[in-house]
Amino acid sequence: MVNMSSTLSLQGCALHYADSGGDGVPLLFSHGAGADHVMFDAQSERLRARGYRVVTWDMRGHGRSRPAGVPFTAERAIADLCALVEHLALDRPVLVGQSLGGNLGQAVVRRHPDLARALVVIGSAWNTGPLSWTERLLLRTAAPGLSMIPAGRLPGVMAGASAVTEGARADARRAFSLLSKREFLQVWRATVELLDPDPGYRTPVPLCLIRGERDRTGNIASAMRGWAAAEGVQEVVIPGAGHIANQDDPHAVNAAIETFLGTIPDSGPDSGRARR
Repeated sequence: MVNMSSTLSLQGCALHYADSGGDGVPLLFSHGAGADHVMFDAQSERLRARGYRVVTWDMRGHGRSRPAGVPFTAERAIADLCALVEHLALDRPVLVGQSLGGNLGQAVVRRHPDLARALVVIGSAWNTGPLSWTERLLLRTAAPGLSMIPAGRLPGVMAGASAVTEGARADARRAFSLLSKREFLQVWRATVELLDPDPGYRTPVPLCLIRGERDRTGNIASAMRGWAAAEGVQEVVIPGAGHIANQDDPHAVNAAIETFLGTIPDSGPDSGRARR
């Protein structure tokens, strides 16, 4: 676990973050709903060692960024991420996000196309993708369904649905247990708020799509195939991994991210130093 002693105070919340510093290309990692920065420990260690400037953070209400101060909403999450980029003076970071973090990265790039140099999405829904009537119905009923699960069982249920390996499940249970049921439902509703169908939209920066072969969360598996086809990119499917692919098989996800970064001009591990 990295040192998360640095904070940025916003709207009643001390957002905790870790910044490896240095002149390397900045990578900003945003975790999934109910998770925290720990989910990216394997990626942080590997990419820091490769010379990148790695920033991880706990979104408000998650991990060490508690109490949340104000209710978690999509707009507040977008504002928090943008404020962190400005606070750290990150030069067009690569935004890397899992689940909610990937939805958040999509929203930020759509709203501020010059903020990031690339986007890596791990196990996230396609924000602007088309939604069938059935998919819209499932989204409307998901929160009421989750609210029926007893609070004491919710972390275990969510962990079991998110990960395949016991290590990943254990960490998910730990992280989910930090949020109350009410807080988690707020975060879930905010995630749904980030879905805004616009099938003609195309991501204005290089895009990497990664999902676990055994990810059964919502429509991610089917939608990501369509998303990749629409954007003209090849999705990376991690064999045997679930929704939290970066924890189920960190080595495969690390390799996919490194390969992608190598295709982006000025995004190699030494590019930051080369420009100075």
